[in-house]
Amino acid sequence: MSIVLTPGEPAGIGPDLVLKLAARGLDMPLLAIADPDLLRQRAEILELDIDILETETPPETPAAPGNLRVRPVSLSTPCRAGRLSEKNASYVLKCLRIAANGCLSGEFKALVTGPIHKGIINDAGITFSGHTEFLAELSDSYPVMMLACPGLRVALATTHLPLREVSDAITPELLEKVITVLHRDLQQKFSLRQPKILVCGLNPHAGEGGHLGREEMEIIEPVLEKMRSTGMHLLGPLPADTLFTPGYMELADAVLAMYHDQGLPVLKHKGFGQAVNITLGLPFIRTSVDHGTALELAGSGKAETGSMLAALDMAASMSGIRRGL
Repeated sequence: MSIVLTPGEPAGIGPDLVLKLAARGLDMPLLAIADPDLLRQRAEILELDIDILETETPPETPAAPGNLRVRPVSLSTPCRAGRLSEKNASYVLKCLRIAANGCLSGEFKALVTGPIHKGIINDAGITFSGHTEFLAELSDSYPVMMLACPGLRVALATTHLPLREVSDAITPELLEKVITVLHRDLQQKFSLRQPKILVCGLNPHAGEGGHLGREEMEIIEPVLEKMRSTGMHLLGPLPADTLFTPGYMELADAVLAMYHDQGLPVLKHKGFGQAVNITLGLPFIRTSVDHGTALELAGSGKAETGSMLAALDMAASMSGIRRGL
């Protein structure tokens, strides 16, 4: 069984990262879903000697260094590094759909995704809020976004929402679903028998007893108390400004943040370049880079491969894929 990879936005650094890793060689079977001509052109710009091997068959063994196996999907319009085109939005989603459907059918063991540009997809008239939501709809599942780096895992109760909408979105029903998925996948996908989860409050000082907001008292704490009664180890709600300190971190297998920019700045400060985006709750394993398309670096040779390599390593580890060239 192999890992399937989508490089993401063709004008961004996704193709560069895939090619740079192929040049050095990867110790896992990998199939990219992409336009072969795009990859050949980018390899020439980057001065990388890569043989693009077009195939429909998922590989059983790793490719030799300097080789990349690709299931071909054609761009909608020619692409220049660093130059977005609305016309290629459908190409990005087609690659992703093929890869995800292959995971659902059992053709692939895990999915690794390169960075996409949500804005250009929406500019093309396609409603799109992110990989996580797209894959959840495709697989009819309830997703939970979690980022991980050495020493820290942060899951999110809400993901890509304007800040003014976050409080209304945090309901008992949502928190119960998120905590259930997080707890289950920490057990099943990370082999943690009794995961310890620290839960952030929503407000400064976790509401300070209702003086700075009542969501903790009226929503978060009642849900935690209910789920503790089932045997879950949940600590909180805790003030986010003190939760991410060594004393608390020693207790935690994961942190649940209430919104995107509450938890992820801490994680990216700690592990940028080594962090991995993991979508929990899907019926297959999906990991991704922790950064964007970096259009200004596309085709320059300066894009760092650390997060992509970490995403591939995480996918291989979680799925039990045999390693070794």
